[in-house]
Amino acid sequence: MGALIALSSCSAPVQVDDRNEMIVSVRDQSMLLVKDGKASKLYPISTSKFGIGSQPGSNRTPLGRLEIAQKIGENARPGTVFKGRRPTGEVLRPNTPGRDPIVTRIMWLRGTESGNANTFRRLIYIHGTPEEKNIGRPASYGCIRMTSDDVVDLYNRVGVGADVKIIRGSLDRTPEGRAYYAKYGRPAHTRYLSLKYN
Repeated sequence: MGALIALSSCSAPVQVDDRNEMIVSVRDQSMLLVKDGKASKLYPISTSKFGIGSQPGSNRTPLGRLEIAQKIGENARPGTVFKGRRPTGEVLRPNTPGRDPIVTRIMWLRGTESGNANTFRRLIYIHGTPEEKNIGRPASYGCIRMTSDDVVDLYNRVGVGADVKIIRGSLDRTPEGRAYYAKYGRPAHTRYLSLKYN
């Protein structure tokens, strides 16, 4: 079970997820979910089309250690459009032409290192996208994008406080990634990767 932390004498204990970690590989455009130290699921994702970094206004995906600070959209229908982290009432189907809003679920990230400490202020999320055809290649404006089905699945598996580690290199450079790839093979979407992340 996750650790209980009392934020103050006036607040109720908050359940903190200390069992799950997500390792996001920019090179592989993949996220590996690790539970209790064991790789459990691999998701194709999209990081920024502008590259990696933490500069304000850069629209880049930050590297390093982060955590889930807030979860938003608990019971929203898949495809629900969010603006300012609030549902608008509109629901989009995957790959709706000409639309690129945040949809389905939001997991707002907080940086835990000096180099990515501004991540929360930069509004960097893990979230759903209607542009599912671009999942598996860099396409976002800094966030980590997932299909609606995958972001719902991840949202239901992890809690506030879960660790997120974003790395430049391949997952096969991590023990968890090597074990996963050895068992299941490399995902098909890696053939679309941009060479600039080598």
